Amino acid sequence: MKFSDVKAVVTGGASGLGEATVRRIAAGGGKAAIFDLNKERALALVAELGEETAAYFETNVADAAQVEKNFAEAVGRFGSINAVVNCAGIGTPGKVVSKGAPIDLSQFEKVIQVNLVGTFNVIRVAAAAMQQNTPNDEGERGVIISTASVAAYEGQIGQAAYSASKGGVVSMTLPIARELARDGIRVLAIAPGLMQTPMVDGLPDAAIESLSRAVPFPARLGRPAEYAQLVQSMLENTMLNGEVIRLDGAIRMQPK
Repeated sequence: MKFSDVKAVVTGGASGLGEATVRRIAAGGGKAAIFDLNKERALALVAELGEETAAYFETNVADAAQVEKNFAEAVGRFGSINAVVNCAGIGTPGKVVSKGAPIDLSQFEKVIQVNLVGTFNVIRVAAAAMQQNTPNDEGERGVIISTASVAAYEGQIGQAAYSASKGGVVSMTLPIARELARDGIRVLAIAPGLMQTPMVDGLPDAAIESLSRAVPFPARLGRPAEYAQLVQSMLENTMLNGEVIRLDGAIRMQPK
């Protein structure tokens, strides 16, 4: 896929990894529909990039009807959607048992609902829409990229819900890629390590420095722009399919 031909839906596109992805798509000549709940940040980004390049749709990714409606509107706005980048997610920590009491089940359910069900919700709607696209010279109709995490492989204490949700993203990538191969739709995922995102922005400098030292090389947090760079490579390289790529500086998370 030519990067300048990208017409994407980016969930969580108002901040962090999603915002960096929207900016890279816009800089490359493509267009991006931002699916997010942060209206203020999203509208500011649209105003900066221009309405011909970016559009905002207030979206709860776990809401089936809302995603269906907004995706149809995004297709109407740009003529088609040939790329999806799923960045929407939450990372609420919580031990299974704390001070003798079990975790509130709703806390676990919320993380699964947003990170896993929400990702699948967008994928199912995107796949149906992409099937209607005219294939390019390679027979490709679209590319779907989701965000997993190294926590899918090395979850830390307190990350049971987060790890389960991201493990689900990893596990469903290959079967969905196999199913959609007949339609010329590639399906991939990125598993970031420690990234400089809003989830860590509120930490003290000492904590960020400690996290940075845990990364073998480069000994720092990953930059959202590096995530967006990998997204571009995935979109452009047609042979990449059904794969989860770690973006983590070789870190392997410890129990805590």
